[in-house]
Amino acid sequence: MILPKVRDPRFVTIRRGGTLTDADHRLLAVWAAACAEHVLGLFESAEPADPRPRRAIEHARAWVRGEARMMQARAAGGHAMGAARDLRGAARHAAYAAGQAGAVAHVAAHELGAAAYAIKAVRAAAPEGERENAGRLECRWQRNQLPEEIRALVLDDQRLRNDICWSVFDC
Repeated sequence: MILPKVRDPRFVTIRRGGTLTDADHRLLAVWAAACAEHVLGLFESAEPADPRPRRAIEHARAWVRGEARMMQARAAGGHAMGAARDLRGAARHAAYAAGQAGAVAHVAAHELGAAAYAIKAVRAAAPEGERENAGRLECRWQRNQLPEEIRALVLDDQRLRNDICWSVFDC
């Protein structure tokens, strides 16, 4: 479970009754795509012939540029999550990160899912005894990628949803 039961209006666009601007929605998608792409190799090394997670990240970025419709990005995200289903460990989490990134076009709050699954992927790939530190380093890397315009929003979202995101944002 990575989405709260009650939607945070800060992650609902203004035209849908929330407070999120379109510009900030796009920045959330760019950041989520960066988080997912950072761990994509963990999937591709296990499943080199499966393009679905990479396509989800590409569709997220295409949506940001206005070159793909929301439904296309969301569908690509769903296909990436389908690529994860039969896998375990780092490859599975990396595919889910890509799927979450693709879904940001539809629901902005999926941005944290991309980041959380990326941290889980890094933890799973690290040797025993180094997993927590690897996760903290990934979390810090992600935070360094945050555009200033959405930094406070994402950091507060991490604080609020850390418990339902496997406590991966303790970094």
